[in-house]
Amino acid sequence: MSSTSRKYRRTACTGLALAPLVALAACGGGSGTDASAEAGSGKGTISVWAHQGQKNEASALQNAVKSFNSSQNKIKVDLKLIPEADYTKTITATDAAELPDVLEFDGPTMANFVYNKKLAPIDTYVSAKTMDNATDASKAQGEVDGKHYGLGMFDSGLGIYGNKKLLDAAGVKYPTSLSDDWTAEEFTAALKALKAKDSDGKTLDLQESGGYANEWGTYGFAPIVWSAGGSLLKDGKAEGALDTPAVVSALKTFQSWKTYVDPNTDGNAFAKGRVALSWVGHWMYPAYSQALGDDLVVLPLPDFGNGPKTGQGSWAWGIGADTKNAKAAGTFLDTLLNDTNVTAMTTANGAVPATKTALAKSSLYKEGGPLQLYADQLAKPCGDSDITKSCVAVTRPVTAGYPTVTAKFSEALNSIYGGADPKKALEKAARAIDQDFSDNAGYKIP
Repeated sequence: MSSTSRKYRRTACTGLALAPLVALAACGGGSGTDASAEAGSGKGTISVWAHQGQKNEASALQNAVKSFNSSQNKIKVDLKLIPEADYTKTITATDAAELPDVLEFDGPTMANFVYNKKLAPIDTYVSAKTMDNATDASKAQGEVDGKHYGLGMFDSGLGIYGNKKLLDAAGVKYPTSLSDDWTAEEFTAALKALKAKDSDGKTLDLQESGGYANEWGTYGFAPIVWSAGGSLLKDGKAEGALDTPAVVSALKTFQSWKTYVDPNTDGNAFAKGRVALSWVGHWMYPAYSQALGDDLVVLPLPDFGNGPKTGQGSWAWGIGADTKNAKAAGTFLDTLLNDTNVTAMTTANGAVPATKTALAKSSLYKEGGPLQLYADQLAKPCGDSDITKSCVAVTRPVTAGYPTVTAKFSEALNSIYGGADPKKALEKAARAIDQDFSDNAGYKIP
């Protein structure tokens, strides 16, 4: 996790592992055949690595392992928790032969680990029931070339939290569902109307204090690119996807919002009622709900022409490429992804359940629940390439070159927010991404 912003330390459930991903791009790999996982006997001790996130998350995982070990005597799980700040770096630095049988990873890092032969496909080893019960969005994040390398216990999403009292006082009408979303122009008009009733003119929180040259920049604001009909990467190229006139125009609008933004250095701009709107994810619901009660409303992000969009994806589970006991690894994953464990984990971290059955039963995310919007968004997945007007939840590009994509895009976004020319910043980012992909033969996974 990046040291740029301490406040992100409490948002481990978001899937925004802010550890620098750029280090991954320097890895070798990309040649040879599929990973050499062996089925094995389906019995014995298997090693499992996971990131040590929030205390509640770690407890939920430890309880799941304890329960699994005591429920049968064929397989014993040996769990190792690694501090989140070191986790991705640890997998990157560890030879495939030394990796565990089962490992957790942050979603956007998966393709790079596949490229470097550190993960094996899981389709043969988890049950059809487990695969069928995974939400389509979770499966989209875990798929490379028709094979699945990861499934998550939970997913993520973005929205705008609104303070109903402040919105009503300013006479601002706001969306009530995905089908009723604000256009970018209507959102800007709402900011202006709110400013007129606000003592310091700051009406919006964009989680600005850590800057945007990090994974929050990409996760939080790539939806503007997608909603404008653009893409971070299309057919392996950024030029002509990231720097289109529509994307340039959309990010000019984003840039214009800065005048309305509370820097939120204390993390309490919305909870304390200093601003009426907060652009953030599901993970702030507990704090915001407690602070605002019935005055809290949950709204979709604005539509820049190609429909409202959100990021998605989070931590996922896979099988180590060199395991000699993939069958046992699959049995453990089947248990880890059952309703009991997924519900315990998502109760602990407040995230969106990534299985259909747990999602349907969730008090927060089920139909009529306070966070139904997030489930509705994930029920309309785009994957990472077919970003149409009708889909909503977009997977960050599933490519071994993702570290370069996110580094260059977030750098451009940060500079645009700081006043740089959007067209020049996006063109520069697109050229740098395409040069890196050219230098690495497109990061093709054989």
